[in-house]
This record gives sequence, C-alpha cells and structure tokens, in this order.
Amino acid sequence: MAYTYILLSKMRNKTYVGSTVDLKNRITEHNSGKSTFTKRYIPWQLVYSEEFDSIQEARKREKYFKTAAGRAFTKKYIPR
Repeated sequence: MAYTYILLSKMRNKTYVGSTVDLKNRITEHNSGKSTFTKRYIPWQLVYSEEFDSIQEARKREKYFKTAAGRAFTKKYIPR
C-alpha cells in the first residue's frame, strides 16, 4: 500500500502534501524535524490521506494536489 497525505501545521496556517509507503513513520519524521521543509513548522497534524495500490499512483495524486485545481480542493475540503 501507498499513501498520499496532507499535513497541517498547528503553529502556522501551512499545509504540506506528500506520498509514502509508511504513513505513520513519515508523519513521525515530519514531527521530528527530519524533513527540510516541514521542520520549520512543527508540529504537524494529519488532516487528509488516501490509500493506493502503488507508490506511482500515490505520487500522481500528490502531483495533482500541487496544481491549482488540487490547491482549490484542499482549500474547499480540508479544515484549517
């Protein structure tokens, strides 16, 4: 299984979109400061995730969320 996820910074009104095969571990890495971008905005909260059969599918969805249409989706459906 693979996942696309959206995190929300509890400190600032920032979101982060990513994909992984180990969602629980990846969120722990983000909150431990092991990711260059996300360490500036710790702590992070998981606000959305989708499960896929392959990492390729998850990355495709991640790329969608980084487009204008994907950002519009997150603004509409993801609480801040």
